[in-house]
Amino acid sequence: MSDDLALADLAASSFSLPTLRDGQLAGMSALVEGRDVLAVMPTGYGKSATYQVAAQYLHNQTGRPAVVISPLIALQEDQLDGLADDLGEGAAVAVNSSHSDAEVEAAWDAAGSGQATFLFLAPEQLAKQETVDRIAAMDITMFVVDEAHCVSSWGHDFRPDYLDLGNVRKRLGNPPVLALTATASPPVRDEIVERLGMTDPLVLVRGFDRPNISLDVVRHQEDKGKRKAVVDQVAALARTGGLGLLYAATRKDTEKYSSKLAEAGLRAEAYHAGRTAAERERIHQQFLDDELDVVVATTAFGMGIDKANVRFVVHADIPESLDAYYQEIGRAGRDGEPASAILHYREEDLGLRKFFGTHSPDPEALLAVLTVVKNAKSPAPKSALAELTGFPPRRVTALVNQLEEASAVTTGKRGVRLTSKAKLPAVVERAVELAEARQRVDQSRLTMMRAYAETDGCRRQFLLGYFGEDSPQSCGNCDACTQAADRSEAQAGMDAVPPASDEPFPLQSTVIHKEWGQGLVMRHEDDVITVLFEQEGYKTLSRTAVMEHELLKSC
Repeated sequence: MSDDLALADLAASSFSLPTLRDGQLAGMSALVEGRDVLAVMPTGYGKSATYQVAAQYLHNQTGRPAVVISPLIALQEDQLDGLADDLGEGAAVAVNSSHSDAEVEAAWDAAGSGQATFLFLAPEQLAKQETVDRIAAMDITMFVVDEAHCVSSWGHDFRPDYLDLGNVRKRLGNPPVLALTATASPPVRDEIVERLGMTDPLVLVRGFDRPNISLDVVRHQEDKGKRKAVVDQVAALARTGGLGLLYAATRKDTEKYSSKLAEAGLRAEAYHAGRTAAERERIHQQFLDDELDVVVATTAFGMGIDKANVRFVVHADIPESLDAYYQEIGRAGRDGEPASAILHYREEDLGLRKFFGTHSPDPEALLAVLTVVKNAKSPAPKSALAELTGFPPRRVTALVNQLEEASAVTTGKRGVRLTSKAKLPAVVERAVELAEARQRVDQSRLTMMRAYAETDGCRRQFLLGYFGEDSPQSCGNCDACTQAADRSEAQAGMDAVPPASDEPFPLQSTVIHKEWGQGLVMRHEDDVITVLFEQEGYKTLSRTAVMEHELLKSC
């Protein structure tokens, strides 16, 4: 309890947080006690305060720093500025390409000497053994992974550079780890825990319901009509004084929509990975400074942006998952004022998403990597694997992780070594089976995205149920609820699900299916039960069929 009081006092005195939100103090206390923590909270809720207060508390006692893994230089610099305001210049340092060699060395010295509390790094920097060795020498207090959903190949912003962070943590002596993400459905959470080697973590899931954001879906038959409707709606929203984001599936479409909106008199820019770093930084800054009405973007834009006055987020195309959708619409209304999230949906657009989501396993590539590892007389560094196979380093990382998942290899300080005694073709077959199971899950997540777009029920209930939160009452702030209010209660079908006390398969309960194995009940709607199965993904089952044929059994 004394730690809790001291942490609360430190939060108030040094970080201007007189009142902590639900879950923040619990996360701080767990980190101070050396426990791993997974914090799933929307941006603006205060995830960063969890590690900042705990790390400063431990630094005051030990003089040792915390390492924070953050994927973008802009995010790192924002954190540095905020910590400088709270704790003074030099409390946080970063090692990244925006600093000179002298500044980088000064940052290492400040962290190693105990002067700095926080050392910020990008995940790709930890591929260098020298970097890991320098961190290991510091005996850090905690290993913080921001945007942790990037660890998961089921996540919506998967990055191969993140996949090795669990191995890096091992080489650092397994310091306490804090994984932070603004959105993570149950399978993504599970993989974050597994990938980072977390032991009995405290899992904090807070603040998913954003009742100030209205949720609407606009259905279309023709592509041309959809495009015109998107431009007209965004222009109308922007002219009412709101700043906003328009997400499109392709780079080409971001350019087209941006041009149309500019013709309509709006300050609009297209943002995608094909633009130069300088252009992306300029657009980012203009948006933060209210110098743009609309940014038209692919998913490359928005990670970690904490801008309070975004009034609308419009999607011209259906995203690949509700994970991605929630992350993107969550950039609206962070000031608590009313905001809009609108999805323009055309059934034919699902084909494009299925194409983007197809990542077929490559048996020949897996076998090539395995052969090099087997023939090596000692553990093979990934750089050597890239050189000998001819594959790019990022692809090597992804292939090695597929093989690790199949328990075929392990990655240590010196490199990758073979652990399976099975014949190589059998090992490859096992890795392919696991990859194909992951594909099925990916496709099921797209199916859930489609179900969200096509549901007649409360969209907020659907969205929260996907993330494992029960919402017994309809929200009254989505198009489905508005339409239901205009119909009789019988027509709306709001009472089709039995009361919880009569429900044989309650939400979040574990069930067994004779073909698909163990699953988690995620949603009830009318005569449908949605269950998440580990190897098959999300399945929607008829309640009538389940009861008549005993398809599910409670665990």
